[in-house]
Amino acid sequence: MIAIIDYGVGNLFSLTASLRYLGADTLVTSKKEEIIAADRIILPGVGAFEDAIAKLQATGLVDTILAETAKGKPLLGICLGMQLLFEESHEYGVHQGLGLIKGSIASIDEDLQKAGITGLKVPHIGWNALSFADGEPLFKYIKQGTHVYYVHSFYGKDCGESLIASSMYGIKITGAVRNGNVYGTQFHPEKSGAAGLDILRAFMEV
Repeated sequence: MIAIIDYGVGNLFSLTASLRYLGADTLVTSKKEEIIAADRIILPGVGAFEDAIAKLQATGLVDTILAETAKGKPLLGICLGMQLLFEESHEYGVHQGLGLIKGSIASIDEDLQKAGITGLKVPHIGWNALSFADGEPLFKYIKQGTHVYYVHSFYGKDCGESLIASSMYGIKITGAVRNGNVYGTQFHPEKSGAAGLDILRAFMEV
């Protein structure tokens, strides 16, 4: 069973529908005991980092998430859910994350300006080709250059060995990260058509 954590920051319908289409037993929950009983965890999220981490902390589930991932339970963070996995975010101030992935969350717009790149709109919205490391279990059903769907203004950087996939948008955008059994995708698999379904199917098998 896959537990999708509900902490009040996102529409969970399309994600739940995608997983159920794949035949997954899913449960949207904010209950500690149900997360502990699950085989896998998904942490979704849309919106601002500061608000999201505060709401997640308010559920009392942070310790549960950390304890379950420490036991080896697979976790997938999606979009803002991926960003929450990082050590910290620089989105309108400095905010501490869960510390499961090395690195920080930074502004795409600011880094485009630093690189002297103009003419690209932020938020980064739309389909973009994905380049990923060979042998990564999350991508075993897709091909290099497969397009996935992004909607974001901030991105993960300085991830080191945790970086497993990226897309180019003037600068290299972190597309996905992994630290052991902890995975994160900046793009939305549930909005990425057949390729996204293949990525979710792969997560069901890790």
